[in-house]
Amino acid sequence: MSLLGRSLRAAVCAFVVLCGSVAAVTTAEAEPSCHPQGRALRYVVAFDKGTSEAEAREAVTRGCGSTTIYYPQIAVAVATSADRDFAELVRPAAAFSAQAERLAVQRANGTSPSKSAPARAELEPTDPAKVPSADRTGEQWDMRAIGADKARVIEPGDRDVVVGVLDSGVDPAHPELTSALDPAKSAGCLTGVPDRNWAATTSVHGTHVAGIIAAADDGKGVTGVAPGVRIASVKVIDDRGYADPEAAVCGLMWAASQGMAVTNSSYFVDPWSLSCAHNDDRGVVNEVMARAVEYATSAGTLSIAAATNEAAELVPSPRSGARSGPDGCQALPAGLRDVVAVSSVSEERVKAGYSSYGLGVIDVAAPGGEAGQCVLSTVPGGYAPLCGTSMAAPHVAGVAALLASKHPGYSARQLRRTLDAQATPIACPADYDLTGDGAQDAYCTGYAGFNGFYGHGMVDALAAVAPRRTGANPAR
Repeated sequence: MSLLGRSLRAAVCAFVVLCGSVAAVTTAEAEPSCHPQGRALRYVVAFDKGTSEAEAREAVTRGCGSTTIYYPQIAVAVATSADRDFAELVRPAAAFSAQAERLAVQRANGTSPSKSAPARAELEPTDPAKVPSADRTGEQWDMRAIGADKARVIEPGDRDVVVGVLDSGVDPAHPELTSALDPAKSAGCLTGVPDRNWAATTSVHGTHVAGIIAAADDGKGVTGVAPGVRIASVKVIDDRGYADPEAAVCGLMWAASQGMAVTNSSYFVDPWSLSCAHNDDRGVVNEVMARAVEYATSAGTLSIAAATNEAAELVPSPRSGARSGPDGCQALPAGLRDVVAVSSVSEERVKAGYSSYGLGVIDVAAPGGEAGQCVLSTVPGGYAPLCGTSMAAPHVAGVAALLASKHPGYSARQLRRTLDAQATPIACPADYDLTGDGAQDAYCTGYAGFNGFYGHGMVDALAAVAPRRTGANPAR
């Protein structure tokens, strides 16, 4: 979902990805007895790495399901099944359904799907002629805070660089975005399979994020960090605000297949808010997300994600193949090792009260705003201010796009290391009492050069195009 506080109880099968081979399941074994009940639900299924597509499809069929798509690069399938026992029948693979989880919680709470997540109103189509044309760049304190206003004069970004906006869809008619938007590289991923349904339908969120990255430098409205690059709308947040694991995996795999240099993920994976206790039941989701991120990184795509607005102290999430992670709050995808996790700061360069944090999780900080000083960007029909780590992350994605423009041969890891090295350090605050009640609202650990509130510091767009430091290229 986009970064809105919502927490659902987990009750899924234990993580068993590495406990056996799908190929060991033979046709000589007795066929399972299927018990279809109600509508078919979507599942992500993690197989042993190296499992062939034929083996995966056979296992899903034997488990009373149907394979929608199989990603052989990461041995993850998206499947549907109406059988209540699908997760057990498909073993030794590990399966999880966000849809089934939500239904279980709704039944337990005696609520209906419409009550748990009310449908949103359809967006009015944007009439480009009616979008206000006044120059509002003077209101963009966020761009000045990271030097983006000066950086774009030197390097606005290269058209060959594409940033995937993994979000709720981008408005294709907004005049600030039409020249940057690449429809051919855009895709809808809500079913786990790429399709053409990538435009914004009920949420302004993705359009706002897109504007922060690449709104046109045309003297009208606002201007993005990298107005010269292209963006792709990759829809992973559905019309009720959910970002299911299969959609997130699809988005990352699509971005990698299209050669995108950077992706921005301003969401956390449903059906939970954060996993603030050690719980192996969530290993399936962590595994498929970790595999997708690691694959994207190896393919040259840098993944950037918002730290969430839960004001939680985060701990790192395990890499693929690890059976468990540390106790504490984990956020997906932000907590994964190959992801650049971004915290949010106010105009005063202080961690926003809502922003999650955590030593070893947060890589850099960027403007996300506080009440009364939010970030102005594009929305269908015009412009609006919004606050959140959702707004902080695309500032970093834009800077990464500038780096990719200046250094087209850089790998994802080189881009990440350069982002970290060029950030402006921010020390832990001596007093973090935002409410003035005499109590600390959060505790910052680490030192000036690297800490749990700001990571390596405030991202720096100007340094990306006119580096302050010289020396050898970052290690690959």
